[in-house]
This record gives sequence, C-alpha cells and structure tokens, in this order.
Amino acid sequence: MAELIPVETAQEIVLANTPEMPVEEVSLLDALGRVVARDLVSDVDINGFADAAMDGFALKAADIADASAEHPVTLKIVDVVGAGYLYNGELKSGEAVRIMTGAAMPEGSDTNVKIEDVEVSGDGLTGQTVTFREPVQAGTNVRQPGEEAKAGQTVFLRGDKVNAAGAGLLASTGNTSVPVFARPRVAIISIGSELVDSSTVPPMGKKRDSNRYTLAAMARDAGAEVTMYPIVADEPEAIVASYTKAAAENDVVVSSGGACGGDFDYVAQVIGSLGEVKFEYVNMRPGKAQTFGVAPDGTLLFGLSGNPAACATGFEMLVRPALRKAQGHRELARPSVQAKLGDYKSKKKEIRRFYVRGVLERDADGELAAIPLKRQSSALIGTTSQCNCFIVIPEGGAPVAPGTDVECIRIDLEEGTVL
Repeated sequence: MAELIPVETAQEIVLANTPEMPVEEVSLLDALGRVVARDLVSDVDINGFADAAMDGFALKAADIADASAEHPVTLKIVDVVGAGYLYNGELKSGEAVRIMTGAAMPEGSDTNVKIEDVEVSGDGLTGQTVTFREPVQAGTNVRQPGEEAKAGQTVFLRGDKVNAAGAGLLASTGNTSVPVFARPRVAIISIGSELVDSSTVPPMGKKRDSNRYTLAAMARDAGAEVTMYPIVADEPEAIVASYTKAAAENDVVVSSGGACGGDFDYVAQVIGSLGEVKFEYVNMRPGKAQTFGVAPDGTLLFGLSGNPAACATGFEMLVRPALRKAQGHRELARPSVQAKLGDYKSKKKEIRRFYVRGVLERDADGELAAIPLKRQSSALIGTTSQCNCFIVIPEGGAPVAPGTDVECIRIDLEEGTVL
C-alpha cells in the first residue's frame, strides 16, 4: 500500500497544486457571493453633496446660538425642499428652509434641526415661522460630502466577497460590472458496477447511487459549476474514458469508488495514466483511500472513497478548500471550537484521525458539548446529513474519554465565521 500521509500534508499538497481561476466580468447581481478579483474604486464622492440626515429645518447654527426656553429665536421659513430638489439661492441670516431627509442642504446653511425639536406657525410652510428654544452645533444632522467614499477611494479589495450590502455599495460607486474569479467547473463521477441511478429500484446485489448527489450538492455549495456524469462500471477502459472526457471538459474531476486498492479498484492507476498521482492514502477515518492527482493541463483529479460517509468527509477536508482557493477566497478552513466530548466509547487509541459525525449543543451548565451521533459506519450517509460538526479524535494518542476537550470542525458554518 502507498504511504499513509497526514491530513495536513494532503491539504498542503492539494492547495499547492490549485491555481486561481481566470477573471471574468459579471453583472452586479451575478457577483453576489463571488470574490472580487481586483481592487475596485468609487467613481464619485458618495454623497457628492451635504444632505439632511432627517426631516427638519436647515439654517445657520449662529442664528440660534443664544436660543433658550426664556429667550426663544424665531426664523422665517423661506422654502420647503424635498429629496431630489434644490433650494435656489443662498440662505441668509434669519432664514430657515424646511428640508426632508436626503435633500441637499441649501447653500449658506450648516445645520439641520429635526422637526420634533421646533415649534412652527400654522402648517410650517413657506412664509411662516419656526421657533427654536435651544442652540445646536454646526453640522448637526447633516451628512457630509464623501462620507461614504471619496472619488478614487478603494471600496473593495481583491479577495473581498460580495454580500448583499456590498452589492449596494458597488452600485452606489458605479461598479455595475464586477471582475470576479470564475467558478470552477467540477465533474462528478460515481464508480461501481453495483450502482444504479436513484430513479431505479435496485435489484438484488445492486444499490442506488447517492454519492453523485452528495458530491454535486457539496461542490455547488462551495460555489462550483457542477456536471454529473453517468455511473461507471468497475472496468478500467470505462473509467479511463469517463475520466478523460470529464478532465477535458472541466477544471476539477471528483469521483467516488474504486479507490481502495482492491482487485477491482482502478482509480489510482487511471489518474496516473492521465497525469501525476500526488497521494493515494490519507491518515483519516472514515476514508483513508483518497487519491489526488494533477493532469498536465492543471486539471485536479480526486478519487474519493466509495463509502458515502467517507466520500463526504474526503470532499469536506480535501476538495472544498481547493474549490474555495480557486475562487479567490482568503479563508479556506471551516471554523472550529473546543467542546466537552459527550458519550463516546473508545477502548483503544486511534491509529488514524477519526472525524466523528456529531452535534454541538449546550449542556445544563451552558457549556458546549460535542455529542457523537450513533452509527458511525462509513457506509452510512444519514449521520452526515444530521451532524453539524466533525468531532476530531486525534491519531496516535491515548483512548479519549467522555468529558475530554476536543476540537469540533463546524461544517455548518462558512469559512471565516468568528465564533
């Protein structure tokens, strides 16, 4: 058997061979969730003028500097200005303009007193008066020019991900076409003569293929464009043909099955015939059989275990970080926390690192507890669908007892989440 390498070494090898995708220009809404490929700047000041932060009265602060309850100051209302409109002229001492939120402050004004803090005569429109009973500082309730961004100022850095608020910022700064890293094209292949499509009721000796759907969903969740290829029998020529076609049409090929080195396991030699095999076995459980290679054109070739839970774990630990790096993401590792191990029976030390499917919850004292799910067989996918973390049982140490502090990888949270 080929060398069993540490998980970290396998991850380093995969990432070292993963280039960033080419840059493409997409529309603003299509950039949502994507990573910006170069710094972006504002084309104008945001805002380009001082505007009212709330409904009130624009005036000169000096006019009401001596206002008090005993000696109120009254100003003449010379206009009413709504958002999108301008006061024609320059505001003079003794005058005020009734102004709405977002409207440009009149020339000559420096302050906006909110309407709740004043008294108006009549209906408070043009030609009537407004009375003030306390002073305010210049600049009160005024949004200054360039408060959001100055013309030429960088508003997005290369490597930033566009979220909903970011889309609004890009729109306000004139960035309606956004340079982003392309989504990697990922081929998904299931290998196994025992497999039938999920639409078929399996006869004796056969089983429905679940791995293609698991892997396709995981790849799509990681931001990739996914193509599911037909099931392939355990025949070298058929596997070569499927891999060759998939590698020619995609940036990444991910197969499951045929990777364990048994009499009918051909994936490693097929990957070797198409490119260079970087590793075949990783010191992890479930799923030590995880083959990775690179084709001469740079296409990444992953041959994951055929057992459903092992297949999903291999994708999570090896393929997902590569897909994120290819798309320019800075954060490549899921967040992790420490928790007290729940009911877990370990009679001997683990030879391989065990990624136990589990659930994080709060115990009676409010402390985080890591509860392993029952049925940890690598052949079962149900526990992977129910878990929110991988509880890491280190390799080579003493048996781990309940109550031990363990690392929990939060597979339900996006990379970069602060816990």
